[in-house]
Amino acid sequence: MKLLIINPNSSPTVTHRIDAAAQAARLPGEEFTTIRAQGAPELIISSEDARRAEAAVIETLRAWDSPVGGIILASFGDTGLAAVRAQTDLPVVGIAQSAYAMASVLGPRMSIVSFAPGMADALRKTALSYGHRERLVAMHMVEDGSWDDPGEIQVTLAPQLLTLCQHSARADGVNSIVLGGGPLAGLASHLQPEVPVPVIDGTTAAIATLRVAIATAPPRNRKAPRRAAHA
Repeated sequence: MKLLIINPNSSPTVTHRIDAAAQAARLPGEEFTTIRAQGAPELIISSEDARRAEAAVIETLRAWDSPVGGIILASFGDTGLAAVRAQTDLPVVGIAQSAYAMASVLGPRMSIVSFAPGMADALRKTALSYGHRERLVAMHMVEDGSWDDPGEIQVTLAPQLLTLCQHSARADGVNSIVLGGGPLAGLASHLQPEVPVPVIDGTTAAIATLRVAIATAPPRNRKAPRRAAHA
């Protein structure tokens, strides 16, 4: 299984985090390539950031010419998901879509923990768009967090994020916690030993989703991105 993982923001260090999380989940015989959307914002927080990032994702995909079996969009807005699906016959998933779907399998109550209050509205909107209104019972954001490099968010804010996960597990009665935001890729496995409910990583969930999709899709659906997208 060969996957293309596109980071819709342009941060090279966040892209490295996403790639590290993907490689840690790789099984024998699998090959994952992680790239960033050239020209996108360094972080996607506002609606304008999302618009710029979607355009960058589309241009990045148009420039890609190696065969893959599936595509992952590694932002929690699932930035560009509909547009990318319109360009290819490959299975395409977003990390938010996959994380929330996994949470729904684990039980009826989930929470989201993330690194900035400015992320809350976008994270909620995406969760609700996938039909998880009844499942999303709480959201917890790190207040007054600061960082110099988006790729270091999960290191700098790890203590606060762990505290929020532990609080949510105790106080919210959740069956799982989704870590929201591409910069948190790979952090769930580090927090999990100290949190009594499953902590879900979107990158890992997306890989698991595509394993099933690719295994069950008929061969005619396993095509490279359509080159007609250049037209």
